[in-house]
Amino acid sequence: MTLERLWAGWRRSYVMQQAAPLHDGDEQCVFCSIFASDLSDEEAYIIWRNERTVVICNAFPYASGHLMVMPRRHLASLDELSAEESSEIWELLVEAVATLKATYGPDGINVGANLGAAAGAGIPDHLHLHALPRWRGDTNFMTSVAETRVLPESLAESWRRVKQTWEDRAVYSSPQA
Repeated sequence: MTLERLWAGWRRSYVMQQAAPLHDGDEQCVFCSIFASDLSDEEAYIIWRNERTVVICNAFPYASGHLMVMPRRHLASLDELSAEESSEIWELLVEAVATLKATYGPDGINVGANLGAAAGAGIPDHLHLHALPRWRGDTNFMTSVAETRVLPESLAESWRRVKQTWEDRAVYSSPQA
């Protein structure tokens, strides 16, 4: 059987209405709020940061050790990154993957970005890349039936483990800001 296509040009106006901003811009981005706060790295679950980029634990992880790598600057898309930010983010993503492997010994790692609300971004206005360890059999009925994830350790414990491995590896050791 081949994939059929049904053209429905009349739906364009509906789709374009759905592309409206999720908020009016008065709300401050949660990431920018964290970066501007006086929270310690432990309180904010920040693994590493400097003046351009940050590696942080996802506060709503899909799996223990779920990390996000992002620019500190508030921007929504890859093409807005400076050359320095782009280079640093990709280097940090590689280091995040290596750190997750060393910390958890997973069977695999998901790496990705959801660019825009339509692509699934929970915070579409601040670019961030995901790295999360995965294991064979780490999904179960809880996610599909109860929309609940079962994590074997607390967010604080994940932060401590990943932070320690990151520091022990000391591969990416630009001065923190």
